[in-house]
Amino acid sequence: MQITPKEFKDRFSELTILDIRTPYEIEELDLGGIQIPLDELLMNIKQIEHLKNQEVIIICHTGLQSKIAQKILEKRGFKNLQNLEGGLGAYLTLSNEI
Repeated sequence: MQITPKEFKDRFSELTILDIRTPYEIEELDLGGIQIPLDELLMNIKQIEHLKNQEVIIICHTGLQSKIAQKILEKRGFKNLQNLEGGLGAYLTLSNEI
């Protein structure tokens, strides 16, 4: 499942966000949420196991790595995951247009 940049913007304050970008990328733009880089996701999955049945939006810069994270987490029993369509790049483009 995916969430559009517009819906992400409109619902931002109520969303649980899992940011899988690197710490360096997050320094550039920190949206808050839970921050676990993709390459550390499996090692740190216990940090988010309590979210298995909650809606979680996974974000990265382009949306590609968050799709990978979504597949990994779905195989581990997570039920309500959404990928930010087009990643933060699409979200920032939308935000600049408004």
